[in-house]
This record gives sequence, C-alpha cells and structure tokens, in this order.
Amino acid sequence: MQNLEALQRILSSPQKVVIIPHQKPDADALGSCLALAGYLQKFSHEITVIAPTDYPHFLSWMKGNENVLVFEHSKEKIIEHLILNTDVIFCLDFSDLARIVPLDKYVSASTATKVMIDHHIDRKAFAPFELWKPEAAATAELVYDFICLLGGEQWIDVPIAECIYAGIMTDTGSFKFPSTTSKIHRTIANLMDIGVNHAKIHHHIYDTNSENRLRLTGFALKERLTILREYRTAYFALSSSDLRTYQYQTGDTEGLVNYALSLEGIIFAAILIEDTDKIKLSFRSIGGFSANNFARNHFSGGGHHNAAGGRVSGGKLENVVKTFTNLLPTYKESLLNSI
Repeated sequence: MQNLEALQRILSSPQKVVIIPHQKPDADALGSCLALAGYLQKFSHEITVIAPTDYPHFLSWMKGNENVLVFEHSKEKIIEHLILNTDVIFCLDFSDLARIVPLDKYVSASTATKVMIDHHIDRKAFAPFELWKPEAAATAELVYDFICLLGGEQWIDVPIAECIYAGIMTDTGSFKFPSTTSKIHRTIANLMDIGVNHAKIHHHIYDTNSENRLRLTGFALKERLTILREYRTAYFALSSSDLRTYQYQTGDTEGLVNYALSLEGIIFAAILIEDTDKIKLSFRSIGGFSANNFARNHFSGGGHHNAAGGRVSGGKLENVVKTFTNLLPTYKESLLNSI
C-alpha cells in the first residue's frame, strides 16, 4: 500500500471515520466494512458505516450491522452532514465512485482523507491512499492484509474474523474459484484459530432462505432459464412482474446465475432483472472468456474477469434480452474455444 506511513500518522489519533461499500452490498462489501469498523473502534475512532442502498437480510447477523445507516432509508441531510464533516472516508469493495450513487457526489465534495481498498479490475483513481489488488480473491482479504500492515493482527477478535471470513468465503465461491490461493487458505486458517465457527457462517448465508426466495428460484429454473448451447451460454430473464409475484427482497436472486453456469458444456451465464427504471445484468464465465470485457463493452459495467455486472437505464426487458442474444454470434468463436 502506498503512503502507508502517512495514513498511519492520520490514524494514530482518534478520527471521525465513514466507511462506505458499493450499492447493494454483498457479504464481501458489508463484511469488509464491518470488520474494518470493528478494528478501528478499538482505537477510539468514531465510526459510521453508510450503505448507499439496502442489502440482503441474510447478512444481518454480522456484528455492527444494527448501526449501519442505509442512505435510501435515512434522512439525506444527516448523511450529508456525516460525509461532508468527517475526517476519513474508507471506500471498500469498489474503485469507481459511480458504484455508490447517490453518495458519489457527497464523497467527491468531501475534503476528508479518502482511502480505497478494492480488488475489482476497472479502477478509477480517486483516493490518495489505495490498497488495490485485482488479483486478490476478496476485499475482505485485503482488509485482513491492511490490518496486518498496520500491525494490528492481535486486535482481530471473533466478530471481526467472522466478517472477514464471510467476505472471503462468498467471493471465492466457498473456496472453489481460481482466485482461491494458498495464501487464502492460510488466512482462513488464521481466522479459524481466532475462533471462527465456519459452519455457523455458512448456515447464516446459505441456509436461511425465505419460502418466497426458494419458490422464486424454482420458478426461474423452470420457466425463465434459456439455454443456447450453440454459444455455450445460458441465461435467466426475470421481469418486474415475476419479482412481485414472489415478493422479491434484496438478495433473493443472489447466486441464481450460477445455476445456469453449472450446466454441463456452459461457459457463459447471465441473469437479466427488470427493475423500476433499469435492467440489471450479472455475468459469470469459466476459463478464458471475459465476463468483465463483455459487461464493460456493452452494458456500462465491469467487475472481475469471470464475474461482472452491468445495467441498461430505461428500456424494456425483452429489448435488452434481444440485445444480449444478438451479441453472442460476435463472440461465438471465443465462447466455443474457451476452456
């Protein structure tokens, strides 16, 4: 991390600190924020975690969750005051301020010291202090590394370790993705030595489904899965009506795209979800085919080589589906030859 000593000097005395994850934070984003918050609180810093949007209920077990402020659920003036009058802003699990709309304009306007910790590919530099490693498996891994760089490993307690474990576990696909290195396993071993109950965390995240979420998954698999074997591609398309039928809550479609990718012979998968004013897309791939490039080139998105997202403002779901499928012939050779 560049300028580490300068950042250590800033953090050597109590500061007002705001920590922000990206929109619709997942376990890595929220876990990273709450782990860092738990650590910094031990040194008398005044910490506020502000999420741009809501997030899945199955993350609510993390210590500190009850104190997270959600922008869309809170009074804007209070959050503006917090951001514009804080000393330090940590930006976790994103490297482009567009990922935190509508908080981006307040963070840009703030004179606070900005720190970015992230592992996504398409970085847009905005912070003088960065721990940016796209080869890292998770931002939570980098938060663990950051704490160690500060010489604070001995301050990692069980709640902090649980948040870090959750972030690494989910962003490595329960340790099955290629990003799972020997370093990851050593980090996880250290967290377990601290006292992490890994079975409990797996249960919280993967085994606390609502009835509506399970029924939505079944419906999507039966009625909304399209397989295009000539392009080694499969996708789901869910309309706003589909979501209303199953009383959709944030997080209910998390991981659904992986079912499409799990099909034998499929190396590229997508899910298209109709929101009130946009179509949200998530892409997953296997091997050499870049989900990131596909999302960035066509859907104003990005992320990781094999996992990315994008969006189309306005428009109808059927039109975006047509755009998506019409792009596949252009990539046919890459799709057929990817391992």
